[in-house]
Amino acid sequence: MKRRNIVILVGLAIAYALISLWVGQQAYNWMPPQASAEAVLIDNLFSFMVTLGTFIFLGVTGTLLFSTLFQRAAKYDTSDGPPVEGNIPLEVVWTAIPFALVIWIGTYSFQIYEQMGILGSIEDAPMSMAMVTAEAAPLGIESSSVSQSAELQTPIEVRARQWVWEFYYPDEDIVSTELHLPVNQRAKFALTSEDVLHGFYIPAFRIKQDIIPGRKIDFELTPIREGRYRLRDSEHSGTFSGANQTNVVVESADEYQQWLAFAAAQPRTAAENPAFDEFTQAEQNPISMGWESVKPAPAPMVNYASSKEDSYE
Repeated sequence: MKRRNIVILVGLAIAYALISLWVGQQAYNWMPPQASAEAVLIDNLFSFMVTLGTFIFLGVTGTLLFSTLFQRAAKYDTSDGPPVEGNIPLEVVWTAIPFALVIWIGTYSFQIYEQMGILGSIEDAPMSMAMVTAEAAPLGIESSSVSQSAELQTPIEVRARQWVWEFYYPDEDIVSTELHLPVNQRAKFALTSEDVLHGFYIPAFRIKQDIIPGRKIDFELTPIREGRYRLRDSEHSGTFSGANQTNVVVESADEYQQWLAFAAAQPRTAAENPAFDEFTQAEQNPISMGWESVKPAPAPMVNYASSKEDSYE
């Protein structure tokens, strides 16, 4: 009987493992397209977590279901269960396995973060000070489609405020509310906030970085898929923070250079400001909530503006 139980348990473990591996592979389809080299690493980690979580879920629910169906007390049996005390081998097993899993998950997650190398230094500095970019660790991804030597050396200054994104390209003296990046090149950013905490988040890139007021944060990523994506403010930075989003355009190196030349030739004009439009509409039909809403910052003067009507992935 004992041998039969062992065979059944081994069979169930194999079945659970196969199902878990299948579910883990399906997890890749739950995400937006992989548009950055970092997204590949993050999706691999997510698939691993889903596989592990599915196996644990099936094991726990399977045990509960088996106990409910086949180990119930007889009808009208109100007696107490057997006075079983601690089982030392069992307690060692259910302590050692979770401990090993936590160490495994933590180690793998740390390795992924180290390979990404997206974060440089965080400097306490006034916004008016010159921005000096610290070198982050190189991206640990072996891919023929990504040029590790090619990178944008001068950081793009990302300025967040309530509620608009502004991108400054120092070499060309371009200000834009739409972020343009060349594909397969390491892009560097200098993230700053002019008021409150904001979140630099591009779902298709799988990375998010909080932007802390009064600090400059060096950040890096590598786009690997051409297309139009969406940058969102992942923090609730105030009443109209939902409107604090814009387009990210990943294009070929030639198209990127053409865009830089075109944008540099344009005079600076006021950009669209969806948050200010919503604020104006709200003022026309005010609803008193007992506190004042923060008035959005004025529209930035830019060479190139992102339209809220533009399509994106």
